[in-house]
Amino acid sequence: MSHCYKHIELTGTSEKGIEDAIQTALTKASESLHGMRWFEVTDTRGHIEHGRVAHWQVTLKVGFTLD
Repeated sequence: MSHCYKHIELTGTSEKGIEDAIQTALTKASESLHGMRWFEVTDTRGHIEHGRVAHWQVTLKVGFTLD
């Protein structure tokens, strides 16, 4: 079976970590997108406060199948 995918770019954020930032983006996207099949992390950034990581930002490409 052949498929056709469209991909979009999302950025998720978290104070907990990279995996939580990814899950935040995917959870929110799943509220309006269906057929999500894959993701690729394209960028990871962090915010520093008082010499410690305070916040993560992770940018993803998310692929989903077209109807």
